[in-house]
Amino acid sequence: MAHSTPRPDTPALLDTYGRVATDLRVSLTDKCNLRCTYCMPEEGLEWAADEQVLTDDELVRLLRIAVERLGVTDIRLTGGEPLLRPGLEGLVGRIAALRPRPRLAMTTNGIGLAKRATAFAAAGLDRINISLDSIDRDTFQRLARRDRLPHVLAGLAASHAAGLDPVKINAVLIRGVNEHEAPGLLRFCLERGYHLRFIEQMPLDAQHGWNRAEMITAAEILELLRTEFELTPSPAERGGAPAERWLVDGGPQEVGVIASVTRPFCAACERTRLTADGAVRSCLFSTDETDLRGLLRGGASDEDVAVAWRDTMWGKLAGHEINEAGFAQPIRPMSAIGG
Repeated sequence: MAHSTPRPDTPALLDTYGRVATDLRVSLTDKCNLRCTYCMPEEGLEWAADEQVLTDDELVRLLRIAVERLGVTDIRLTGGEPLLRPGLEGLVGRIAALRPRPRLAMTTNGIGLAKRATAFAAAGLDRINISLDSIDRDTFQRLARRDRLPHVLAGLAASHAAGLDPVKINAVLIRGVNEHEAPGLLRFCLERGYHLRFIEQMPLDAQHGWNRAEMITAAEILELLRTEFELTPSPAERGGAPAERWLVDGGPQEVGVIASVTRPFCAACERTRLTADGAVRSCLFSTDETDLRGLLRGGASDEDVAVAWRDTMWGKLAGHEINEAGFAQPIRPMSAIGG
């Protein structure tokens, strides 16, 4: 994206507001084996063709450029559902071998993880985030349209046993469906040493059916939790982390709330994003993106790719503008962008 302000001569992923992106979110696939009501329709979506998705070699090359030339220090593997990517353990090992070594995390729904957690840890995965909106089997099936709760719980336990700590749980509350479970979900996590993060539902569904009035806000989440727990602000420095953290009953255990809609944290954002088909995005809600796959397949040099990536981030907006009258939901849904 062109910008009237000249870009300083720095290799970092800098934008005009002084933010530097060091955290890369990488979608490995747009496919998913759940059909969560707030993400996609029951029949699923039209997935990207295999030839559109970055190969392992292309992906590792882009990540090497990010780490060596652009100052990326943290890489999170996402989807869709990243566990559906063939040969993922080997890919994790190749990413962990990059130098300087990035901190490497993965966000997953946990299905199939029970048998693979130890291998991921051995390959170099540092920690894991698992999506879990309900610990009630019927409610889980209602939300995910699949009866897979036991598989997710087994994946959680296996990840903890494999040392992928802290094991974090991401939960979305849907009005009239699972908001009453908030205290019980927190107690479940506290008892097992998991770190719980509630996330406000965002306008990233494929159906474009998001309704602000139906969203459970951060304020409501805290009110629900306070029916059973005492919450006080965490004294820990938040930095660019998306979650506001709260000590539970005086600590040391915490709960986080990611209030992307009602309490945006754009001013401290340090993220850059790469889709499974090789497009770089400056924001989860970007309406523009830059095709790096085309550059790779067209014979571009590493520095050509780095320049295109820097230019994209230089054009990053001040914020996602969800709360502005002219906000437009991205055409791509969350499953295609990567969480």
